[in-house]
Amino acid sequence: MRLDILNRGYGPGTKLLFALIRVFSRHPVPDAAKLVFYRPGFYGAWAKKFTHEVMRGPSAWSVADRELMAAFVSKVNECAFCVGAHTATAGQAYQDRAKVQAVLADLESAPVEDGLRATLWMLGKLTREGKVAADDMREVLSAGVSRQQVEDALAVCAAFNMTDRLADAFGFELLSPESFEAGAKYLLERGYR
Repeated sequence: MRLDILNRGYGPGTKLLFALIRVFSRHPVPDAAKLVFYRPGFYGAWAKKFTHEVMRGPSAWSVADRELMAAFVSKVNECAFCVGAHTATAGQAYQDRAKVQAVLADLESAPVEDGLRATLWMLGKLTREGKVAADDMREVLSAGVSRQQVEDALAVCAAFNMTDRLADAFGFELLSPESFEAGAKYLLERGYR
């Protein structure tokens, strides 16, 4: 069930901004953007800053890798909106949609390097079970992933475990494939600001 607040909980200035976005982009404003503008002092401003830093800040992981992590965590959480959004974004970032689809279909046989595979496996376990063991971390580190990369990946996991749950709680509407692709282009050009 969709929480209707995302359709009506805004002042006149924000409503005008949404109308302009619809006109110029020729796509509906995604519910993820609407959520950021709903009570920005409580959630939106903090979430934008945190997510932008996690997804676009300095990291040994590429933007494409982090977008793939977001899609993977969202798939584990069965969050259709976030899977669609971040699958499109990762596919554009890698310039290889087939690679992203392969990871989401079967991580073990997907064409990714061992460090990324081990990291995604660890993020999936953490998302499903709410914990990982020291042996899980040793396995990721032995695959060539640095401690900083583990921290960066865990930050992506935290951001999207939160976002996935909000998307499901608010009942984010699924976009058309064209709208997901347009949103992906925007995220790659401007980030999460």
